[in-house]
Amino acid sequence: MKIATYNVNGINGHLAILLRWLSETAPDVVCLQELKAPQEKFPEEAVKEAGYHAIWHGQKSWNGVAILARNAPPKEIRRGLPGDEEDVHSRYIEAMVNGIVIGCLYLPNGNPAPGPKFDYKLRWMERLTEHAAGLLKSGKPVVLTGDYNVMPTEKDVYKPERWVDDALFRPEVRAAFHNLVEQGWTDALRKLYPDETIYTFWDYFRNAYGRNAGLRIDHFLLSPQLEKKLTAAGVDKLVRGWEKSSDHAPVWIELAGK
Repeated sequence: MKIATYNVNGINGHLAILLRWLSETAPDVVCLQELKAPQEKFPEEAVKEAGYHAIWHGQKSWNGVAILARNAPPKEIRRGLPGDEEDVHSRYIEAMVNGIVIGCLYLPNGNPAPGPKFDYKLRWMERLTEHAAGLLKSGKPVVLTGDYNVMPTEKDVYKPERWVDDALFRPEVRAAFHNLVEQGWTDALRKLYPDETIYTFWDYFRNAYGRNAGLRIDHFLLSPQLEKKLTAAGVDKLVRGWEKSSDHAPVWIELAGK
């Protein structure tokens, strides 16, 4: 079973890129972030013609998450992260797919830091950690994936000294991510490639992609039941180089037995 995550940076503006990638790689499940489309503007028919059922949580102009699945529709469990009824941002959606709980998330950026946006990011991470603990306690196989907007270590960022004050790399954020993982989750890419330079995002400016000046901010966290089934993982880096592509590349894992 191949599961992928992809921050599309505007699903309608980058629809041709998404459809080409789906056609060439055919993952079984896809989590999308940053749809930048209201609920009614999600391109459901185009996605269906590509062979996928979809559920999504849209929002006008920004945010937005979706889960696509081949064969059978995802069975929605929840939309929105629990813990704050006043948080109306479309940043989390969860579904059952082929017996696996798939949590698709778009964690807040948090810049400028310090400030209200950074405080919101830290609160969101606290809520995610609390929800993740409940998912682990359920005993079900779980994947938590998406754009975490966190570089966990210095290995995950080009020239880390330039990012020390950024909300994606501040000590509070890395500590929060570490606390989440320490609940019992496995960082899939680092499980298979503990020492390699791996990036999932390259800025549009300063020829970042050409220089491979990137960040690893799109992650797969696996519950213990799935950690044992992990057989492969990677980044479709070439997609980032396609004309008019997102500034993220798709990231994927393969699990045995599905």
